[in-house]
Amino acid sequence: MWWLLPCILGFVRLYLDGVKVLLYQLFNRSFILPDLPKQNGKVAIVTGGARGMGYEISRHLASLDMHVVIAGNEEHEGLAAVKKIREELNQGKAGIMLVPERRTEDGFELHFGLNYLGHFLLTNLLLDVLKKSGKPGKCSRIVIMSSATHYGGRLTLDDLQGRMCYSAHGAYAQSKLALLLFSYHLQDQLWVRGDPVTVNAVDPGMVDTALYDNLSSPAQLAKKPFAKLLFRTPAEGASTAIYAAAASELKGIGGLYLYNGRKTESSALSYDQQLQTKLWKESCALVGLQ
Repeated sequence: MWWLLPCILGFVRLYLDGVKVLLYQLFNRSFILPDLPKQNGKVAIVTGGARGMGYEISRHLASLDMHVVIAGNEEHEGLAAVKKIREELNQGKAGIMLVPERRTEDGFELHFGLNYLGHFLLTNLLLDVLKKSGKPGKCSRIVIMSSATHYGGRLTLDDLQGRMCYSAHGAYAQSKLALLLFSYHLQDQLWVRGDPVTVNAVDPGMVDTALYDNLSSPAQLAKKPFAKLLFRTPAEGASTAIYAAAASELKGIGGLYLYNGRKTESSALSYDQQLQTKLWKESCALVGLQ
């Protein structure tokens, strides 16, 4: 029975984190975006930009005169989002959560592969372009979408794919912790080399999107009466990511974890530089990067 313990702990940690977030959202207003400067044709790539918070980020950045590239798994959804955004402007995050055990085409556990490893690879493939595009005082910006669930996350380097004991709750929390470890380590590397690129991670809070469709039936029933009252809307959830991508006061500032528009301390584990380095090396090996 000992092998069940990590699964149970992952379940408990995730829902405790969720309760803390809901209590915060009950007594605190959602972050309201300030007026942001026009971006004058700068390029933004928004993963998962066709739905939910990703769509709201794409729409808002496009309204700031950014050239927005929507990256996702379904071409028809992306095209529909582009059409809708264009119509709205003329008139005036890719991720998954709590899915049953599944693998990507490359054999990675789905949460780890889609939420973390895909973004790790995409960011690294774009780094040279980002470095060339930025300059002192006008850095390129990388915004990583994490979550408060990272506080309960644990990283098992010898079982990142969850083969020994799979827990959807633990796998999701691990993927969000991995994103923070990655963002801090990447920013440190960029600073050491003097590259004009900043990396910040954001927590959107608990947002009423399709991510919760994979909750168990009892959890779905428990969520419904609270969703409208306590959950953020997709537009509210997107606001901190938009702020990180476009706010003038964040020029040249990186290595932050932002929640509700404010700098926040992430978990002690996320600042573990030895763990950051080990994860980076293991991730490079998994995706075939030097």
